[in-house]
Amino acid sequence: MSSDRLDLTLRLVRGSGRLTLAELAERLGVSEMTVRRDLDQLQEQGLVRRVRGGAVALDVPAEAAGFAVRERWSAAVKARIGRAAAALVEPGGTVLLDAGTTTAELAAHLPARAPLTVAVLSLQAAARLADQPGIRLLVIGGESRAGERSLVGPLALSALEQLRFDTFVMSIGAVHRDGWSEFDLDDAAVKRAALRRAGRTVAVADASKLGVQAFAHVAPLGAVDSLVTDATTENDTLAALREAGVQVVPTEGDPA
Repeated sequence: MSSDRLDLTLRLVRGSGRLTLAELAERLGVSEMTVRRDLDQLQEQGLVRRVRGGAVALDVPAEAAGFAVRERWSAAVKARIGRAAAALVEPGGTVLLDAGTTTAELAAHLPARAPLTVAVLSLQAAARLADQPGIRLLVIGGESRAGERSLVGPLALSALEQLRFDTFVMSIGAVHRDGWSEFDLDDAAVKRAALRRAGRTVAVADASKLGVQAFAHVAPLGAVDSLVTDATTENDTLAALREAGVQVVPTEGDPA
């Protein structure tokens, strides 16, 4: 869980530029002492700078704080979520796969659900699905966001408006009783467009994302049909999701 929290802490600091210990503790639902330890680790990796009472984002190359760094954090959790989410995909359907470390892991499990037509919003997912038997791969056009290699911008939005999918598998930065949200405006815009073009949406998020609000609103809770998560403890966010009609799907070995 600590590595999941590191991911989220880094996103929060980079999204705001500067946050205090108290603000991070409130948004993450942990103690200030825990936040201090996490910030110390991020500072050791050269990703943030500790200042009195909090931390500020560093002007580092996008790739230094992007996909390649976060992919190594909580790999086992992402693998479990990816496997469980892939099991919800019906063979023979059309799937839109969002960008993100968890959905890139999910991509590795999709050939087992073939035949499928899979459109991707991630160059990492495209690389994992290319030349796989039974997979018809479509790469949505757009600008590759530095460090993340997610496909965003007007070209991506225009391409999505011309297509229709059975299932959208959505990666999300934060989920709160007030809705789904993201840390990047371009990512949020693509997710909103994708939600409009899918018959159903399956969201994937590890437990650290629950109860957190990012600044770019994506959609109300009820816009999503299912959430696959490793969260094992009931909380206000899970209760709000169920109240909104969202099916909460545990990963293998986790209680329902």
